Amino acid sequence: MGRTLDYEGIELKWINHQAAFRIFKIAGSRVVYIDPWEVEPTGDADAILITHAHFDHLSPDDVEKLKAADTTIIGPPDCVAKLKGNIKSIAPGQRISAGDIHIEAVPAYNIKPERQNFHPRKNNWVGYVVDIDGKRIYHAGDTDKIPEMSSIKCDIALLPAGGTYTMDGAEAGEAANVIKPKIAVPMHWGKVVGSKADVDNFRKAAKMRVEVLE
Repeated sequence: MGRTLDYEGIELKWINHQAAFRIFKIAGSRVVYIDPWEVEPTGDADAILITHAHFDHLSPDDVEKLKAADTTIIGPPDCVAKLKGNIKSIAPGQRISAGDIHIEAVPAYNIKPERQNFHPRKNNWVGYVVDIDGKRIYHAGDTDKIPEMSSIKCDIALLPAGGTYTMDGAEAGEAANVIKPKIAVPMHWGKVVGSKADVDNFRKAAKMRVEVLE
């Protein structure tokens, strides 16, 4: 186990125990951050993607640490309104390109009654499918197992597995089986919510390669 996954020229790094990831295209040095929180300053981002407005996903201070003069910043309207720079709003089903990085927003919401107030569908918050050189990485955002997952095509799926606010480990493993990525990665565990038990349940449920970026 480690905090970095290398996949066909793409380096994927889990920055903390929430949903912050760095996607690095080795050839060409292209860098995408998703939901940066508690990051070190780099100023190297080609694109920064925000899934929703909760503080551990939308952190204007952390965005400032990462962005360069030409960084594209993408998120739902209630998120990008709080940020500065080259801003692009996005909603589920929409696509935006930042150079050779192709980004599609997909739905992310809670469907279980006990969680619906955390991430309501009406907010139009998102997950993302990031396509770099034909490699497709799905970052689910904060979500339950939802029907729209059956249409997502990806090589790597980053799925929240900590429970309480999102899917727990077993639910996330079941979601992975619907999506059918080559590699499934649990996220959003080990800090605010979620434990090794959720990771174990994720491994037991998922019927594909599981990588734990611990």
